[in-house]
Parts: sequence; C-alpha cells; structure tokens
Amino acid sequence: MDIHPLLAALTPAARNEPDSGIVKAAMYGFTKPNVIPLWAGEGNLPTPEAFARPAIESLLKGETFYTWQRGIPELRDSLARYHERHFGRPFSHENFFVTSGGMQAIQTVIQMIAGEGDEIVIPTPAWPNYAGSLRIQGSLPVEVPMQFENGRWLLDLDRLFAAATPRTRAIALNSPSNPVGWTASRDELVAVRDFCRKRGLWIFGDEVYSRFYFGEKSEKRAPSFLDICDDEEMLLLANTFSKNWAMTGWRVGWLQAPKVLGPAIERIIQYNSSGTPAFLQRGCVAALEHGEDFVKSQIARARANRDLVVAALRDLPRVRFEIPRGAFYLFFGLDGMSDSTSTVLRIIDEAGVGFAPGATFGPGGEGHLRLCFLRDPDKLVEALDRFGRWLKTAPLD
Repeated sequence: MDIHPLLAALTPAARNEPDSGIVKAAMYGFTKPNVIPLWAGEGNLPTPEAFARPAIESLLKGETFYTWQRGIPELRDSLARYHERHFGRPFSHENFFVTSGGMQAIQTVIQMIAGEGDEIVIPTPAWPNYAGSLRIQGSLPVEVPMQFENGRWLLDLDRLFAAATPRTRAIALNSPSNPVGWTASRDELVAVRDFCRKRGLWIFGDEVYSRFYFGEKSEKRAPSFLDICDDEEMLLLANTFSKNWAMTGWRVGWLQAPKVLGPAIERIIQYNSSGTPAFLQRGCVAALEHGEDFVKSQIARARANRDLVVAALRDLPRVRFEIPRGAFYLFFGLDGMSDSTSTVLRIIDEAGVGFAPGATFGPGGEGHLRLCFLRDPDKLVEALDRFGRWLKTAPLD
C-alpha cells in the first residue's frame, strides 16, 4: 500500500504506532447520540468549586508567567504533608516534582532511564500508554501476560523476573491495576523490590489508584512501594491529581523520585513543557489540603458502583471476570468474542453503550472489554440493562 510522502518522512515509530483503542472508541462514540460513555478512566463529577476557586483567583490575579520547573514550593510542600498523613512517616518536598499530568510523569521516567533498544518489563493487560511511550522513543516494552485462572487474575513473579535481560532497565508495576483491578500484596511488592535491588534495576511504579482500594474497611489504601522502599533508592513513582480529586482535564500530576535526580528531572520538564501553570497548581494545593472528604466520597461511590456492576453482570451469559480489588474498572471477558475493537463499535451502534476494547491493553487483553464504573449509578444501571439485552440476542464473531 502506498504511503503518503509526508507520512513516509516521519520516523517509523511515529508512523506505525497503533491508535489507542480507548480513544478510538471515544471518538466513534462522540458522533453517536444518546450513547452512555463508560470508555474513559474518569468519574462523572466535575472538579469541586473548592479546588477550582483558588485556580480562578490566581489566574485573575495575573499568575500567568513561567514558574518553578519542579513545581511551586507550596504544592511540593503540600504533597509531602499529604504523604505523611497517609503513610505515617516523614517525607521531603525535595522528592516531589510537579508535571503536566501523570502522563508527563511517566514520559519523564521513560526519558530518564530507557534509551534506544532498552527494555522495561510490564505485566499485561496494562494501560497502553506505557508501551506506546516506550516504542515511540525507540525503547522496548517487554510485556508479560498475567493469567486468568479460576476466576482470578494472577501475576507469575517467576515469569516476570525471567523476562528481564541485560537490556532491561526497569520493572513497571501499576497497582491497583488499570484495567483489571489486580492489586499487589505487600509480599509481592517486596519480591519485586528485592529482585530489582539484586539486578540493579529501577522500580517504575504507578500507584495512581492507591486510594481506590476495596480491601478490608480498615484499609485506607493499597499496599505501596513507599511502605517498603527507601526514598533515595532506585524507585520512581508516577501519580496524578486526575482520579482522586476529579481533575482529569487539569493535566497536573507529579513524579516522586530520589533527590539527586532533581536536576535531570528539571531539565526534562524544561525541554518538554517548561513547567506546569502556576494557577493550576494553586487548585491542586487546595485539593490536597481540603479535599479529603471528597476523596472518601469518591471511593465510597466507586465501591458501591462496583458492587452494582458485579450484580448486573454476574448472571449474564458468556461473561467472566474477577471482582476487582482496586481502581474503578471492570475488565470482563466475553466467550466467543475474537475482535474486541469491532465489538465495541457494534455495541456503541446497537446498544448505545461505550466500552473500551480489551485488545488495546496488550497481551492477554483480547477477548475482554473494560468499563469504568465511577459514573452516575442511574446511568450505570441503564447502560448495563442495554448491554444485557444486546448480549442475549447479538451473535459474536
């Protein structure tokens, strides 16, 4: 097939990287009336006014100039205090670096540690942005599929560690996981830590959904690398304001890293974005300092909606899944489905419900669909009713 000459002039990585199936579903669904969208990883509530107001006031006061590349001091101090409250030990503001979204935190990590041909080991199914960001810069995602056995997603640590080669620079672990909701135990985190220490590898952690954890009622967050690692070892943690505080459109996140990396991180931020707008950071300070009740209400909604979705899908034909222990997604298999991307588009057209295709989440994802359940419960009920009716009559490929 002929390639347009302008496309041919791009790098192969930029030209050949596949589209995100999540975005493909959303862009298609946006053109259809009355579709209930469950494809995106966000809740349905707008940012609370208590977080937005300081940003508006800062903007109106003229705080619109270049600012600290590492983040304004007030936000970095607030991040340290937030972590002290939730981990029960001291943290230094010098370990926190504000980024333009959690995605920029991830890209900063990749740009620091993975060069041409270097590898990062990633359990899958996984959010596609890890692998895509690696491939675009010439690095290699080494994807290790989890196994779905006896109704549970299982990570084989021996298989994970065996995937490391002399080119491996890091093991990436997202826990709680998007899309499957798998959550690493403390023992599993210790095993990853010890393997990385022995091999001199970076731990690349994504604990964005740490607060969305459905263990015992007394457990306020998921097990974390911060429980078992030193702040100054080879640990890089990406995080964001998007999920906890309903701020996905703000595009503000942070990277937690050893202090000695500060100049390198600052340079990468300078060359990628030249810093995160100061007025947005004012709203993030308000979220950290005054948003705990809102976060708790978000978690309670997610738990209740998870149970609602489980009850609705449990008795449907051909559906299989594990009840997720964390995050706010249900990743469910459909027996007889071989092309989740085309199936998602069919469901949008024929049922008016928008899911994300499992294939976009890498090896082990095909044959599944993902739905986000941090939505309006009435809309969830309607969406699940539509899907249930469709599933009972629609032939699968």
